[in-house]
Amino acid sequence: MNVIDAIASEIVDAAFKVHKELGPGLLESAYEACLEHELKKRGLVAERQKAQPVHYDGIMIDVGYRIDLLVNDAVIIELKTVEQLAPIHQAQLMTYLKLSGKSLGFLINFNVSLIKNGIRRIANQFQES
Repeated sequence: MNVIDAIASEIVDAAFKVHKELGPGLLESAYEACLEHELKKRGLVAERQKAQPVHYDGIMIDVGYRIDLLVNDAVIIELKTVEQLAPIHQAQLMTYLKLSGKSLGFLINFNVSLIKNGIRRIANQFQES
């Protein structure tokens, strides 16, 4: 198992634990804080609300994009608490992957009965080699 896959496995397991403990119905910020705590307990580096600037014309411009959680400076987690994930949610994560150059992200909707139905793994198809 490579490093990214090991991190991904820990993220999914941590999301299951947080959802099992809290269930659906809370605010996104509550899940974000609890997931950050759970990831840190597992020895991972988790950064909340990490600024993601846009690179344009040779400069970096902060336009207000914030990654919910960045794990080990490698995997992006975008959290939602919605009735159903929409294409715009996936597009948001794909944009963060493209802007950051990261290879993997998770879109996690905690507002579901079974967390396995709320987790989407998304690979960056725009990653530069």
